[in-house]
Amino acid sequence: MDIEREVLDTDILIVGGGPAGLALAYHLATTVAADDSLDMPEVVVMEKASYVGGHALSGAVMDPRGLKELIPDYKDKGAPIEADVSGDSFYYLKENGSFKFPFMPPPLQNHGNQVVSLNKLCVWMAEQVEAAGIDVFAGLAGYDLLIEDGAVVGVQTVDLGLDKDGSQKPNFEPGSLIKAKVTILCEGVRGSLTRHAFERIPELCDGRIPQAYLTGVKEVWEVPGGRIKAGEVIHTVGWPQPSHEYGGGWIYGMSDTMVSVGYAVGLNTPDPTNDPHMKFQRYKTHPVVKKILDGGTMLHYGAKAIPDNGYYSVPKLYHDGLMLCGDSAGMLNPARLKGIHLAIKSGMMAAETLVDCIREGDFSISKLAGYQDRYDKSWVRDELYGTRNFHAGFDGGLWSGMFHGAVQMVTGGRGLFDRRPHREDHTYMLQKDEFKQRFGHEPDKKTVKLDNKFNHDKVTDVYKSGTMHEEHQPSHLVIADYDICNNRCTEEYGNPCQHFCPASVYNMVDDEDRPGRQKLELTPSNCVHCKTCDIADPYKIIRWVTPQGGEGPNYTNL
Repeated sequence: MDIEREVLDTDILIVGGGPAGLALAYHLATTVAADDSLDMPEVVVMEKASYVGGHALSGAVMDPRGLKELIPDYKDKGAPIEADVSGDSFYYLKENGSFKFPFMPPPLQNHGNQVVSLNKLCVWMAEQVEAAGIDVFAGLAGYDLLIEDGAVVGVQTVDLGLDKDGSQKPNFEPGSLIKAKVTILCEGVRGSLTRHAFERIPELCDGRIPQAYLTGVKEVWEVPGGRIKAGEVIHTVGWPQPSHEYGGGWIYGMSDTMVSVGYAVGLNTPDPTNDPHMKFQRYKTHPVVKKILDGGTMLHYGAKAIPDNGYYSVPKLYHDGLMLCGDSAGMLNPARLKGIHLAIKSGMMAAETLVDCIREGDFSISKLAGYQDRYDKSWVRDELYGTRNFHAGFDGGLWSGMFHGAVQMVTGGRGLFDRRPHREDHTYMLQKDEFKQRFGHEPDKKTVKLDNKFNHDKVTDVYKSGTMHEEHQPSHLVIADYDICNNRCTEEYGNPCQHFCPASVYNMVDDEDRPGRQKLELTPSNCVHCKTCDIADPYKIIRWVTPQGGEGPNYTNL
């Protein structure tokens, strides 16, 4: 049935109120305001969270370079910096021991960087944007990318007031069509509209290596004084991650009594029982970590995917009516595991390109190409190029990765090889029998007791994320074929979704119609929007789409 939709016209549509989108809006507004010859265009900034920053999550140690360029006096303006980095350390963990490296690898040296809460930083950045004259519309979620005659012309927002089977309730409100001269996708990791763009405009990814991802799981703790110093930064590799897999942990002192602790797990694992949340809970029991957290209180939780392949996976950054910024464009330095500064700078470069378009009254693709030119000449491109093979160097495991990382540092990022191929992460997962044949044993299913005081189950952590969804709506986790889930996947992989999801969205329960068998049960209301399922599902039958605006996690201090 055709639905009549309201059409809203604007000049520039920014999708996403993270650091990239907010930097774009601020730089655009202040640059135009400083030039009397320019008229401010109509700009819409849409953010799917209930408030700006509600879905923003990072470790996070920020390189301030991007923010300094955007707002040189950011400290005087009250930017919420938790602490300047006061010290670095790097550990290799064994199950019952550890080795502290006597030196810090250059990519992990954080002198001059700052510990931040990305959630709080985005709240502050949105205040600067609105003070500059641009409104940010929180709770407004994009559902579909509008493409006409090959050009992107805007976004359709989510329909409201549908029940679980998609039927219209009395309060049904159709999504609007927001049409714009240029749509800029700044929606973070594995954004649903960005996925639409990659699928429907294949040239964006021509010649690029598929993106590689990790899932990062994080808690914020309040701990007794004397455990950690404000600005102290600790990174770890090793246990509990097997040496043939990619990942590591962090502990950041947000203050003398507040700690960010987390663990990131590569999704190109062969293990069908890979469980980032359980690995994180085990990680907290290691003496290096436990001595800091023991006796403290867990306050907040979050999880998200991290784009980690770097330079060779950055797509073409523009198309007719379209630009891509920040994590939507994979702009993260895998060696440093930092992307906030790159996201901010990408937004600034997009804004400068739009100023050129405004000045000449021309938003054609030839003008938008200026964004790609700026990127190609920028320090963002140089930084990404200098670590272009870092993730690929770990394909052979931790030790070969550390060797390749060292070689890359003295060869300008090249190492022993250049542009090593990488498949999509889900293709690395082995079926249960294949895993046993390769490794000679069943997958490691080690667990730790979850007492919900020190080690927390997924449901308790979801509660600490503030996640809220209206339950009587269509599932935003769309499964193309439940028969595969309930039969083929059970036999071949053992239903990995019940393991890799860090929010207990996917669970196998007894099937009343098939005694002795199980079926998949979804709890979409638990979803923290991390996108792991959209990436790691071995059959590619799970698709993450946007729920109603304002739903999902409500992150605080993360």
